[in-house]
Formats: sequence, structure tokens, C-alpha cells
Amino acid sequence: MKALRRYLDKIKPNFEKGGRFQKLQSTFDAFETFLFVPNKVTKHGAHIRDSIDLKRTMSFVIMALVPALLFGIWNTGYQHFLSQGTDASFWETIWFGIVKVLPIVIVAYVTGLGVEFIFAQVRHHEVNEGFLVSGMLIPLVMPPDVPLWMVAVSTIFAVIIGKEVFGGTGMNILNPALLARAFLFFAYPAEMSGDKVWIAEKADAFSGATPLAEAAAGHMDKVPDAWSMFIGTIPGSIGETSTLAILLGGIFLIATGIGSWRIMLSVFTGGLAMGFLLNATAVTPYMEIPPYYHLIMGGFAFGAVFMATDPVTAAQTSMGKYIYGFLIGIFAVIIRVFNPAYPEGMMLSILLMNVFAPLIDHYVVQANIRRRLNRIKIKKA
Repeated sequence: MKALRRYLDKIKPNFEKGGRFQKLQSTFDAFETFLFVPNKVTKHGAHIRDSIDLKRTMSFVIMALVPALLFGIWNTGYQHFLSQGTDASFWETIWFGIVKVLPIVIVAYVTGLGVEFIFAQVRHHEVNEGFLVSGMLIPLVMPPDVPLWMVAVSTIFAVIIGKEVFGGTGMNILNPALLARAFLFFAYPAEMSGDKVWIAEKADAFSGATPLAEAAAGHMDKVPDAWSMFIGTIPGSIGETSTLAILLGGIFLIATGIGSWRIMLSVFTGGLAMGFLLNATAVTPYMEIPPYYHLIMGGFAFGAVFMATDPVTAAQTSMGKYIYGFLIGIFAVIIRVFNPAYPEGMMLSILLMNVFAPLIDHYVVQANIRRRLNRIKIKKA
């Protein structure tokens, strides 16, 4: 590593102002800070010293996503061989999953980072680390059989429209990964819905329907048991099927202080509350399913742990996080049950609340101000 450090120090002047490649300064800085911790220090004003920076935060989120990624790789192979009626070994299953999932991850990172680098060069600013997480989230919310060119197009759309037009990392109002999935769903619905896309190279005789699709169609007898949905041995998006793997990542995020437990708790609470309300007023078989089924079906758990807790697009106040998460859980279940054309409601629910998060924070802050002003009036009296 010392030799690499010396080499970078040797060529660095070429990328600084006045150097031969000064126009590529942002690109060089991105690679340098990826390999080594920046040596920059604060010089003016008051600052808080903290060991957590943006890069470390993003690294922790990537680590939390590893269980869902690994299980998604295995489940992709498992569902394929299950549909074929073939008994495959563990390593055969893993290898098939790698062959299917790894290209999606590579395409998402290459296209997304490519757009980030271009905008950094044009704007003459540093390349932000925000896409390190988005580049992993996007593949995990995709079907395993999604065409790679669609992954590239949706990633480019998400980075440009979801981030760069607002000023880049930290300025966006919508979650980029969910925006990529929403773009694909509405632009190419045949590749994001139905029974053919959730199992890679599925045999024609095999159903391939997700639990949400079966429930939306009223086929309650075909909905898998709760244990299978919790473990994740069901068709679905690459990283969304295993609630267990997702919860392991959620525990890691809470333990490291990266993820908001308030949002996670309130999302699950909102989903349960809406589920109980539907049970009490049930007029269709879908409304009669146990409320906890909603928490382990589809992308509910994944959205609650990794999407709703996005520190940029979520509510910022403590009370606002409770309200924000609770409404996400409620709307997700409502969209699922009352919109049979779109059985997965978590994506739309989170994107909707992303838009309203600043408004929620505004009213929470105003309520706090009024409460404090009332206390002052009481003391004066």
C-alpha cells in the first residue's frame, strides 16, 4: 500500500490545477479517496469531531446489504432449478445465481458511476460516495431476469432525474433506487410484472407467481406459508424475498447508528395496524389474511429497513420519523389490497412519503415552536 501511495503522490500534480490532466481532477480524487482516507483537515470555524463520515456510512450500509445479496444469489439459482425440476448442488445453485445477479450489479455500478463522474467533471466538484449504496440497492430490487440494458437505462434515469438535477448527493428528494424501479415499472411493465420475470430462465410449466400476485388474484390457497416467506424461498426481486436476511442487515444498521430504528419500527407498526383494520372490515379474501403476512410479503421489509430509512429523503425530526414511517406502512398495505393491478405497494408508498417528508418536518417544527411559546406565556402570566 505504501508503494501505491507513493505512486499516487507522484502523479497527483498532473491532475491538480495547472497540470496536464487538470480537467480529470474530480476523477483522480474519486479514485484516491476510494483507496485512501482523505488527508484534509478543517481550518476555520467550530467543528464537531466524529469518526463517521459519508464514506464510512455508505460502507456500513453496503455491509448490511450483504446478507440480502448473498441470499438473493442463492435463491435465484434455487428458484431456477426448482422450476426445472432439477436437483442441483449448493455450489451449482450459487454459481447460477452469480452468473445471473453479478452482471446486473456490474451494469448498475458502471452506468451509475459513469453518470456521476461525468457530472463531477462538468461541475468541477468531487465525486460523491452516495451512489455506492444506490448501485447495490438497484440490483436488489430488480427481477433476476431483467434485461441488462433496462438496468442501465433505469439507473441512468435515476441518477440524472433523481439526484443530479437536484444538485447531487444529499440534495435529492426521491430515493434513486426506488425511482429506477418505478421508471422500469411504468416504462416496461411487462418486464416488471406478471409471472415470467421473477424466476431466471423459468420452465413454462412452472407458475413463478409471487405471494403478492397470488394474494391479489384471490388465490389464498396458493400463498406460501409464513415460514417460507420469512426465510425467503419464494419468487421475487433479488434482494427482497428473505425477511430474515433483511432483518440481520437492519439490526446491523441500528447497532452502528446508521439506520433509524424509529422509522423501521413505525413502518412495521403502520403495516400491522392497517392489516388489523382490514381484518376487522374484510369483504375480500385478501383483506382476511393475517396482518403479519404483509410484513413478510414482497418488498415490505426491504423497503422498511433500507429504503424508508434513507437519511436524505426521509423525515429528519424525531416525531416526523414516527409519522413518516407509520404512513408508509399504512399506504403500502392500502395500495396492495385495493389496487390489484399493482400488488406491490411499498415502492409507491415510500416515493409518496419522500415528497411529503419536508412537509411533515415543517409541521413538527412549527408545533414545537408553538408549544415553547405557550410555555413562555404561561411563565409570564
